[in-house]
Amino acid sequence: MNDRVSLEFHGAAHTVTGSCMLFDNGKARILVDCGLFQGSRSLEMLNTGPFAFDPRTIDAVVLTHAHIDHSGLLPKLVASGFKGDIWCTASTADLLEHMLADSGRIHEADTERRNRRRDRAGDPPFEPIYTEADAIEAWHHCRATNREEWFEPADGFHARLWNAGHILGSASVELNVNGTKIMCSGDLGPENKAFHPEPAGPAGFDHIICETTYGDRQRVQVTMEERRKTLEAEVRSAIIRGGNLIIPSFALERTQELLLDLIMLSRSGAIRGVPIFVDSPLANKVTGVFARYAENLEDTGGTNIFDFPTFHAVSDVAQSIRLNSVSGAVILAASGMCEGGRIRHHLKHNLHRKDSTILFVGFQAQGSLGRVILEGAKTVRISGDDVRVRAQIRRIDSYSAHADQTELLDWIKERQPVTGSIFLTHGEDRALEGMRRKLQQQSPQTSVRIPEIGEAYDLRAGAPAKRTATGSLAAQQAIGQDWQNSYARFTTSLREKLARIENEAQRQKAIDEMQELLDSYAEFKESRRQERKR
Repeated sequence: MNDRVSLEFHGAAHTVTGSCMLFDNGKARILVDCGLFQGSRSLEMLNTGPFAFDPRTIDAVVLTHAHIDHSGLLPKLVASGFKGDIWCTASTADLLEHMLADSGRIHEADTERRNRRRDRAGDPPFEPIYTEADAIEAWHHCRATNREEWFEPADGFHARLWNAGHILGSASVELNVNGTKIMCSGDLGPENKAFHPEPAGPAGFDHIICETTYGDRQRVQVTMEERRKTLEAEVRSAIIRGGNLIIPSFALERTQELLLDLIMLSRSGAIRGVPIFVDSPLANKVTGVFARYAENLEDTGGTNIFDFPTFHAVSDVAQSIRLNSVSGAVILAASGMCEGGRIRHHLKHNLHRKDSTILFVGFQAQGSLGRVILEGAKTVRISGDDVRVRAQIRRIDSYSAHADQTELLDWIKERQPVTGSIFLTHGEDRALEGMRRKLQQQSPQTSVRIPEIGEAYDLRAGAPAKRTATGSLAAQQAIGQDWQNSYARFTTSLREKLARIENEAQRQKAIDEMQELLDSYAEFKESRRQERKR
């Protein structure tokens, strides 16, 4: 019997976005996730090229959850020839109707804006990664299945979904392929997570693929009541300063968790009368999905808790612009890493205000605007303008939808015994290395792999994974901070540094010398290139 199972990693390796794994059993090929890369411009460019595999040869997709870094390239997959089913939970399918369509609209709008730039006159036009129509077509491929029930997504693949405790509808994926047992964690939620019970799943696998977003850190465990007290303190402090409290928030799950706590605080009188604006059409649609599933969610009492007098759902652009004149309000807007959406509009109008507060409540990936602000930038560039950072910058870690190191280790322990290899994915280098070190300390004989994008492995029952192909150098070089991040930091600080030079003549001299340095470097590189040709 052919017991070969191959596994290829096409994303979320040494980075936290772009989740995509290809499994091949010799008879059929499936993907677990097909996510969008997010972060630096170089990393996002990985979304624009062709897939590293032929989408027409993929028989099915099994989707862990609806976050765009796990689902956001499904429309491109379908537009490129994929004809199969996208298996997921029913609530994930309901969320994807809005998530994918919104992503398509964003790609179309971003492309149109870039093509209008004056410095691109005469250049070939950009094309969107996919359109809203592509997104709607992809959504029609969704096929809902219940957790803990076996299904066969493709010939020779048997699968079950298990609660991952991460967001509404999230699941870990159990695969039984040619007698080889595999568990893909998806994104795992922490203890004391609003709305959802803790992650679940069976024990005894040949291979595990586990996320490591927080693989290098342990959070102080807090109860729901303690978390609300922390949020209350931040809201009250921000309102006392007189400005707004701006919270960059992912439209899916994080916004609804924050609303749950803000509404509970309002009901108790702790922040009575403070207006709460959710300026994200997508978040408001997602909140509607949560309301439909309210009877199945924890902490809601089985009712729609989002119907509350001080909660205002902002829909159109005119309403959003009117918030420019507001003070003393809580404003939640997407995206959570400040890479797009209406949050950039609110940052542009509040970062320079000393009386405003920016509160980060989620992970900020390398290269993202949120990470740049959080790491102490004095000036940032938003939509072509330099914006001074004078607002209070604050952070709460207790809203993470990801398990920390201890919780990840506990989840892996509960899946034991593992007779083959443990793959660590969906993490930055420090997180990956932190988890690898802990796993090896606990069990030195365990085979722990940290794959690169593009690497392939043979998986067999009862034996460590064997690498069969090396990774993609181009993809590896796109991970992390890129030259465009450095360029943005340089240009935003250049004006300030030039202004400190004593007179105009000296400032002009500094500019001329910088220009000469760049010219001489370009000439040096060209001479080296010519020498190599000779």
